Order: sequence, then C-alpha cells, then structure tokens
Amino acid sequence: MRWNDDDEDFDASDFDFDSPDEQAMEEIRREDERIRNMPLMKKAIVILEITEALVEILPDDDMSHHYQRIMIEDAMSLAPKIAGAEGADLYTLRMENAVAIKVAARNLITQCSGLSMMGLCEDRYLQLLRDEVEEFRYLFVSWIRSFDKSRDIPDNWGLFND
Repeated sequence: MRWNDDDEDFDASDFDFDSPDEQAMEEIRREDERIRNMPLMKKAIVILEITEALVEILPDDDMSHHYQRIMIEDAMSLAPKIAGAEGADLYTLRMENAVAIKVAARNLITQCSGLSMMGLCEDRYLQLLRDEVEEFRYLFVSWIRSFDKSRDIPDNWGLFND
C-alpha cells in the first residue's frame, strides 16, 4: 500500500499529540543543558570553530575546496554524535556514536597532514587544530569509560556485545 495524503484509512486521532507537561519540558531542558555543558561537547564546539576559521584561510582552488568540505563535515559531526550517544542509554548505540566520533576526529588530523604536505596552510594554524583534537581525545577516552556495558541489548552484529 502506498502512502497517499487522501488516504481515508488514516486517523490522526490514533496518535497522542498532547503537548508535554511542564515537568517533562523541564527535564528536557535540564538534559539539554547537561549535554551542552559537558567538557567533551564544549571541546567539540571549539574544534568546529577552529576548523571553520582554518578552512577560511585556505586558497580558493579545487584542492582546497576538497579539504574544506571534508574538514567541515568531520568537525560538524562531533557534537551531534556526542548528543546522540548521550541520548542513547544502550551501550551499543553509545559505542556506535563513539566510533563515528573517533573516525571524524582522526580524519581531521589526517586532513591537517594533507594540508601541510601540500603546502596549503601554515603549520602553526594546523597545530592549533591538532592540539584541540588531542585535548578532545583525552576527554573522549574518559567519556567512553563511563559507558555502562550492562545497559545493553543484543544487536546480533557482534561488535560491542556477544
């Protein structure tokens, strides 16, 4: 059966669209604030800001545009993946987000090396980003050690549980 806006069988009253009560909204606000104030999240924002500044000073050519796109994509993925891991209370889901975060952070370091080798950016600027990613790594290691392995369900992929 295909979705059709004129589908007479659909009844929106089957869904509860009541607004969350004030207590639920306060809990959401507190959780949002907790995540925003995490040292790891704050560092992810700093990395994004430095990456944005760094790619702005790159030459205006095809090679630099390639680096700009990749670096911004990686830097922009850190904070949402942290929030996703914090919102998931299952070990496997948290670890899946953690792996994506690790890959993105390492990609930023790799892109710094490429920019340096190609002579597209001064090493002193690249070192700023490298240093921030290294500080992020320390916070990251501490963060993932806080994940509760007992809070999980089997996912049958065999990566993070048996």
